[in-house]
Amino acid sequence: MQYSATEAMAKGQAERILVLCQDVLARASLTFDDLTAIGVGVGPGNFTGIRISVSAARGLALGLGIPAIPVSTFEMLRDPFGAEATASELVVVAAPRGAAYVQPFRYGRPSAAPELIDPATPPDHLRAVNLCVTGHLANEIAGNLGGTPNPTSADDDPAARIARITEWKLANGHDLATRPAPLYVRAPDAAPARDKPPVILA
Repeated sequence: MQYSATEAMAKGQAERILVLCQDVLARASLTFDDLTAIGVGVGPGNFTGIRISVSAARGLALGLGIPAIPVSTFEMLRDPFGAEATASELVVVAAPRGAAYVQPFRYGRPSAAPELIDPATPPDHLRAVNLCVTGHLANEIAGNLGGTPNPTSADDDPAARIARITEWKLANGHDLATRPAPLYVRAPDAAPARDKPPVILA
């Protein structure tokens, strides 16, 4: 049986996340010590939320001596019950200002780095034989690349999708030694401060 919880919060996520995890485990009559692995979403997505969840997952994994397994939003959009099935797949995630993030996959594993594209004019290097286009604007992008669309959403049950992909990675030995880190396809909008850093006196 699966247990999950979702809370919409404008702030206070850092203070709440571990308590919420503990509450979910208690509902399943488990504790943190019963865990054998932790799956965590690494984005692309909300900057602050991802940093908080990744930090919490890495801290727990270190303390418990278990792997923390990263799951990207691209992986979440794929069919969680056929993770390795498609030989040529392009997964699409919505990006700001009408753009899209895309990443090619082969048999459930990324075959190239993600990139930012204009969905109306996807670059030709993304074309492939028997291409399946999964996720955001799948119909439009598949039409432009001569592929087959597979519209889907990671929002239907994100916790279940992360758990399924984590289970698949654990069983196949994928990303077990990879330290989760936020996945940013483009640079953040905020610019670094122009002021010189303060001088530290020893």
